[in-house]
Amino acid sequence: GALRAHLRRTLTWDQGKELALHQQITARIGTRVFFCDAHSPWQRGSNENTNGLLRDYFPKGSDLAHISPGQLQRVTDELNDRPRKTLGWARPADLITDAVVTGRTA
Repeated sequence: GALRAHLRRTLTWDQGKELALHQQITARIGTRVFFCDAHSPWQRGSNENTNGLLRDYFPKGSDLAHISPGQLQRVTDELNDRPRKTLGWARPADLITDAVVTGRTA
C-alpha cells in the first residue's frame, strides 16, 4: 500500500538521467522533490550510506537485472532490520512500522 502523506513529504534526488520524467512522477505521487547539486553526494548523506551498505551485497557495476526479486527482497529485509547509527541505533523497519501505526514521525 501507499505511504500516508505525512510519511512522504519530500524526496531528494540526484540529477541522474533515470529521473528525466520526474515531473510526471511527482505529479502522480503529489510529493515535493528537491534535486541535489551535481557532484555533491554529501547532500544526500543517508542515501550515500545506504549505497555503501548495498555494495556489501552487490559490488559496484553489478547488473541487477540478473538478481532475482527474492534475492533483492532478502537484501531489503536485512538492511531494514539492521540498526543504523543515523537513526540512534534503531532499525528502519521498526521506525517505519511505528510511523505507520501511530502516525508519528521523527
